[in-house]
Amino acid sequence: MTSPGPWPAITGIAYGGDYNPEQWPRETWLEDMALMREAGVNFVSVGIFSWALLEPKEGLFEFAWLDDLLDLLHENGIGADLGTPTASPPAWFFAEHPDARVISREGHVMGFGSRGMASHSHPAYREAAVRIASALAERYGKHPAVKMWHIHNEYGVPVGEDYSPASVAAFRSWLQSTYSSLDALNDAWGTAFWGQRYEDWEHIGAPAVAPSVVNPAQRLDFARFTDDQLLECFKAERDAIRVHASQPITTNLMANQSYTTDLWHWAGEMDIIANDHYLTAADPNGHIGLALAADLTRSLAGGKPWILLEHSTSAVNWQPRNVAKRPKELIRNSMQHYARGADAVMFFQWRASRKGAEKFHSAMLPHAGTNSRVFREVVDLGAKLGAVAETQGSRVKADVAMLWDSVSIWAQRLEWRPSEDVEPTDTIRAYYEALWRDGVTTDFVHPEGDLSGYRLVVVPATYLLTRAAAENLTEFARKGGTVLVSFFSAAVDEHDAVHEGGFLAPLKELLGTTVEEYLPLREGVRAGISYGADAAVTLDGDVWQEDLALAGAEVKGTYLAGPGVGKAAITRNQVGEGTGWYVSTRLGAEDLRQIFADVYKDAGIVPPNPERDLEIVTRHGDNQDFVIAINHSDDAVAVNAAGTNLLTGEELAGEWELGAGDVAVIRAAAAPEGGGR
Repeated sequence: MTSPGPWPAITGIAYGGDYNPEQWPRETWLEDMALMREAGVNFVSVGIFSWALLEPKEGLFEFAWLDDLLDLLHENGIGADLGTPTASPPAWFFAEHPDARVISREGHVMGFGSRGMASHSHPAYREAAVRIASALAERYGKHPAVKMWHIHNEYGVPVGEDYSPASVAAFRSWLQSTYSSLDALNDAWGTAFWGQRYEDWEHIGAPAVAPSVVNPAQRLDFARFTDDQLLECFKAERDAIRVHASQPITTNLMANQSYTTDLWHWAGEMDIIANDHYLTAADPNGHIGLALAADLTRSLAGGKPWILLEHSTSAVNWQPRNVAKRPKELIRNSMQHYARGADAVMFFQWRASRKGAEKFHSAMLPHAGTNSRVFREVVDLGAKLGAVAETQGSRVKADVAMLWDSVSIWAQRLEWRPSEDVEPTDTIRAYYEALWRDGVTTDFVHPEGDLSGYRLVVVPATYLLTRAAAENLTEFARKGGTVLVSFFSAAVDEHDAVHEGGFLAPLKELLGTTVEEYLPLREGVRAGISYGADAAVTLDGDVWQEDLALAGAEVKGTYLAGPGVGKAAITRNQVGEGTGWYVSTRLGAEDLRQIFADVYKDAGIVPPNPERDLEIVTRHGDNQDFVIAINHSDDAVAVNAAGTNLLTGEELAGEWELGAGDVAVIRAAAAPEGGGR
């Protein structure tokens, strides 16, 4: 078995997108090559949805068209990310194996004609996926155009959980491996409740729709099982490819936009981390959500360079209102990902499809052709990425970390929580946005991960927190770190059981408080909090309050109204050489910034606090720093950074003006002091 080769295999920043020439006649391929060279494209993803063409009948392979395509790309100096097409099995597969179709939680059998249609637990699917992956690797493992392998497409999207007979059988096997005995399973799931105890493994099914709420511990384990099954599919294809090929192997995650996969679980199995990201059109500050996704992806990569494998040049096709990007937004979005550590900037897709479900999805070469704003911006972006080639391999550093735990998100989203108004990802976004607006660069870490390199750890929406994770946070604070925890955290353990000692009990030493009772608010109710010295600041909370049982914590904020009126709302606790802060209500980003101002002091952090909507991130090379400044506003803003603007060649010193919607990449004259987002 060969070992993975190095990334990057592309000199400079990789640039391009998904290329689907099978949708077009051969003469169009030659036009595409010329236009790709004009745009500065040096890397494309191919073959991702081509299973029916590559294996038109079971075991019969037809590679001639892909031979020609890869040869053509190589002749034009364009590298290929060769995909395995296993997200979309051919019609013949379902004709031969009708029982391999996915069944929904409601019992609906999923038909052919979409993608992600096969049961990831079905042996015939596993066998067919490995066969096509192996055949591709054997034929193209040494082709000079192939720089990387890309398995499947967006695992868990659109189908994650599968309730087919194959999945149920696999779930039982998974449970036996996980728990060894039925006594252990019954204890973990709390099956004494509602008389659910099991005496035979064969009596356990998948947690399909039932007359009332299904056991939450069972549902949480089914989510874990689903993640394991998807990852096993990835590993099976990866290992089949590795027999014949040495290039890096990846798959495209969806970071904070799809929640089927446990991202930390996957990161250790990939040679290089790749992510897809699409703006939420309804979000007027979508660039902040983009920054969160990029920081999360970089963190999954352990700070190493990563790949943006898909994003859009303008509108997507699958949201309720597919808003087109404004002029220059394409470039700003792309440079944000680059600024936060991406060494590849890719789009879906190169040429807009005339037919099929995604014909209204934007592309590098839109339906309007080359005489269009989008294509001109694509060419401009290619030139800009070419101008920053020397920054390849540089990295982003952070003093602040935020916890991210997919399993906790799965658990909190189950039924019968205290308030349907509490969405964990909204809480994460609010805390992240407060840091973003203060200009503070943020990493993400697993709750049980290494915290030693940070000054401040932020813990938003960590409803499920293990005892080991709680000790990890407490020890971090004992040694001088600062921890900020949001409401509705540390409520349950890994089996969705309330912690012994009650809500927040594992963090009692860290925070100096536990929670006596949750006090969710009625719909639309808001309640102020007096905060700070002499209660000089009033913060605006909604949705949630808590009745805190103080155990040494200092009260920093008090509820002014609501069921918690007069009680502690925000606390600070000294633990060892550090501090633990707790915010027991929901606040927006601007109000959270008031609290962060004090938290930063404990952590010894001086936030840059740039002008509103000015984003500044520093990439650190071995001997050179690069400052990326991005102006998301409609007005010019002042920037203070000295050095050479690689995009224009201009020498900059002192304070200078960055135009509305513009970007600058500065080779710093000297290493900048402090952080920067």
